[in-house]
Amino acid sequence: MSARARGWLAALVAVALLGGLAVLGGVPARVGVPGAGDGGPGDGLVAGRPAPPRTDLPEPGEVPRGGQERDRAVRDLLDRRATALRQRDEAAFLTTIDPLASADFVAAQRALFTNLGGVPLSEWSYRVDGSSPATPPRRADAGELWAPRTTLRYALEGVDTVPTERPMGYLYARRDGRWYLTSDTELGPDGERTWRGPWDFGPCVAVAAPGGLVVGHAGQEELLTRLAAELDAAVLAVTEVWGTEWSQQVAVIVPAGTEELRELVGPAFAVDGIAAAAVADLVDVANHTAIGQRVVLNPTQIGRLSTAARRIVLRHEITHIAARAATVDGAPMWLLEGFADYVGYRDSGLRPREAAPDLVRVMRTRGVPDTLPADTDFTGGSTDLDLAYQLGWSAALHVVELAGEDGLVRLYRLVAGGPDPTPAAVDAALLQVLGTDLAGFVASWRQSLTQHFS
Repeated sequence: MSARARGWLAALVAVALLGGLAVLGGVPARVGVPGAGDGGPGDGLVAGRPAPPRTDLPEPGEVPRGGQERDRAVRDLLDRRATALRQRDEAAFLTTIDPLASADFVAAQRALFTNLGGVPLSEWSYRVDGSSPATPPRRADAGELWAPRTTLRYALEGVDTVPTERPMGYLYARRDGRWYLTSDTELGPDGERTWRGPWDFGPCVAVAAPGGLVVGHAGQEELLTRLAAELDAAVLAVTEVWGTEWSQQVAVIVPAGTEELRELVGPAFAVDGIAAAAVADLVDVANHTAIGQRVVLNPTQIGRLSTAARRIVLRHEITHIAARAATVDGAPMWLLEGFADYVGYRDSGLRPREAAPDLVRVMRTRGVPDTLPADTDFTGGSTDLDLAYQLGWSAALHVVELAGEDGLVRLYRLVAGGPDPTPAAVDAALLQVLGTDLAGFVASWRQSLTQHFS
């Protein structure tokens, strides 16, 4: 690989994992629809017999009399909406849309229904919390408006064992005693902004593999198939190093363009400069769980990579997916990124000098670097971004040189999985794994740079 290609590869991986492991928050609820099949209220079973039909329930969408009528009606509306999506019943889905909604909203909802047809889902449901509703907008048309906090819960089949959750800025309207969904864009600053998934950007296509699922769009079939063909080997390569204590199932998303990429990875990314990002919905290191993890690729850049470079990117990103539930915020970036690059380049056939041209150039022009890269060196605006990644990788190589792959994994778990990755904690972990503190490790690492990169 040329120096230019390796430098570009380092840059695209960099932002992907510094900000890409963002936690978007939310606490997962129980999988499935409450009251369905659990023998509790709502099952319609009494002593093993069908219960007699209830006469106090409203017609679908109609406001019940008394009590929490608005809440109950909107929950019913969303249950019918979710059921229609799962059962691919477009007519039933459209009955949940406000007949006075804007033409643009109705068209977007029709497209959403169509676009989801290619996505294998094991869950699609909604949760409503009306305790802190947003202030509804002022609208000229008559009718009551309501904006409770609404959450989408969805799971990709074969990948998500627990549904991931996303906020939906839904606005509901009552017309002639019935509630409808009327907008997902009109809530003010005190309301939720609607999260957009791949299905909001065009018809989706999914290619399954034993190691997970690749989701993209019509017109990307060739790229999706190539990625799916590489997914199993990438998952196996990561597992060989990290171990089997992770799901070994990966969802890879290929957006249609920059707008979708920005939506899926968040506003913190300079999306024009990345080709991949690893994101998560909820991470709980104490309980070793990470929910809603996705590898999101930039289609305008990932398609330009050679097969070997694409393989390195996938393995790097999947390493972060595997290790995310054991990675606390604040762990040193040289270790996090160096470890991911180690797995990415492992068995690539590239020699250190070939894979780290910026480091080789620095060694020749400025001499041996004095220190490991700082966390700030891994930010998108850093002038030494490529060099930071190559230095991190060289440090991981040196750990393997001293203690083997098992030693590198052990060091990662001790440092990144600890409750507080302070310099003192890093020293203690290095002493435990390598028998030296950080200063001693840096000294021996600098000697190894001369051997491998000068």
